[in-house]
Amino acid sequence: MNHTAFADRSEAGWMLVERLRGETFHDPLVLAIPRGGVEVGVALARGLGAELDVVLSRKLRAPHQPELALGAVSEDGAVYLNHFAAAMTDVGDAWIEAERKRQMVEITRRREMFRGVRPQATIAGRTVILTDDGIATGATMIAALHTVRAAGAREIIVAVPVGSPERVDAIRRLCDRVICLLEPQAFWAVGQFYRNFDQVEDSRVVELLREHCLPIATPQPS
Repeated sequence: MNHTAFADRSEAGWMLVERLRGETFHDPLVLAIPRGGVEVGVALARGLGAELDVVLSRKLRAPHQPELALGAVSEDGAVYLNHFAAAMTDVGDAWIEAERKRQMVEITRRREMFRGVRPQATIAGRTVILTDDGIATGATMIAALHTVRAAGAREIIVAVPVGSPERVDAIRRLCDRVICLLEPQAFWAVGQFYRNFDQVEDSRVVELLREHCLPIATPQPS
């Protein structure tokens, strides 16, 4: 397995475009999970002629292991827990509620910042393409899926460059279709499959959302 399958998130997004090009979508909307997912989402939206917006969900961190996602919380405050969370002895209802409140503060901050650039897109009745730069535990994607389903999307397609096979299977049961370019058995982290996996800053997300709101020409990947 090539551990650097993608040069960067933008290239990965254009590779997803090639898998979806030529299909017919009903008033398509690309919803990207910030922050890394937005660079993938820009390529998808440009390549498919779709509207671009963000969907805000945040992982719930495990005590003493902040990189481990117990689950996630969606923009409306709903909580999804991963299957292993119940078995963790240091995780109880009090921790989950406190962590939910912490992450809702961040969701609110991002909502105010990103919605200042572009109003929230209408989801009802549309083909929604949900994207991120990859799926590890899948928690934030599953929380986002619940949000989009509740908002009345006509069709939901999850399109990601890479994902853990087990978690991609779990997500496949919650949407109409999954497009995942790589599902490697030797999966440790999303970043292992990118040559450039620098952190995406809030300012970059704002810039990308602002650019995509303008009537700009659609570039092709080099």
